[in-house]
Amino acid sequence: MNNIKLGRSGVEASQIALGCMRIAGLTPAQGERLIRTALERGVNFFDHADIYGGGESESFFSRVFPMNADQRERVLLQTKCGIRSGCFDFSKEHILSSVDASLSRLRTDYVDFLLLHRPDTLMEPEEVAEAFRVLRESGKVRYFGVSNQNPAQMALLSKYCGDAIQVNQLQFSVAHCPIIDSGLNVNMNLPASVDRDGGVLEYCRLHDITIQAWSPFQYGMFEGVYVGNTEKYPQLNGELDRLAAQYGVSASAIAVAWISRHPAKIQTIVGTTNPDRLAQICDSAAVTLTREEWYALYLSAGKRLP
Repeated sequence: MNNIKLGRSGVEASQIALGCMRIAGLTPAQGERLIRTALERGVNFFDHADIYGGGESESFFSRVFPMNADQRERVLLQTKCGIRSGCFDFSKEHILSSVDASLSRLRTDYVDFLLLHRPDTLMEPEEVAEAFRVLRESGKVRYFGVSNQNPAQMALLSKYCGDAIQVNQLQFSVAHCPIIDSGLNVNMNLPASVDRDGGVLEYCRLHDITIQAWSPFQYGMFEGVYVGNTEKYPQLNGELDRLAAQYGVSASAIAVAWISRHPAKIQTIVGTTNPDRLAQICDSAAVTLTREEWYALYLSAGKRLP
């Protein structure tokens, strides 16, 4: 497994992380095997959120993987807060109470990373900064980040929080990559040239903020999986299968290798609950796509170059 440094934190993490959104649907034996497989394949980063499974995903994780002090030091735990039923809430009170609840469910004294889960337009950045200060000084959170935020939103937070933002979690895959499309089609009168995110890819690279890719096998807004979907993505799957055979890995591994090949050093959040599939995906660490192969996959997803 390849490791990357997350933001400016100095923390080294596996370039593939296990997303734990659906793990509460497993049996304890299945959950234990999934986590054990992740660790055996070099995955040391586990992504949670207070809303996953209504909180049960965090509780399930700690039940099937009870950590002693030594084990806790060898893994990196990330959780997210800010989504409530019918609204977003970045108030100091909600952030602090959410973290305490997550720590209780995870049965740990601290999380390594806390992310603000999607933007809250009613956010008061002074309150967020105060919450971050309290959490950092109490030792409950080591580092902070955001999800699905554009450069201006991160800059507004940074005005009050300094350089606290280390990561930004964004939906990203070869079939869903507007952060790539607009940068390749600058000044063109094409749908792909529309800048939908304010140049978030370049902003994160300029400010040493690590992008975490969520839904790496999905297209659209939870519309479905593109890997194996030969009806909607025949050319892409043909190219994935060709490269999978060439490198001796699965098509899913090639899909992750496409993300990892980008020089932004993106961390991929993989949400599979199948240990065998997770092991196959981890084989992507041995694949470095050529420039030609990377662009061939991009074009096979229905993209075009100007």
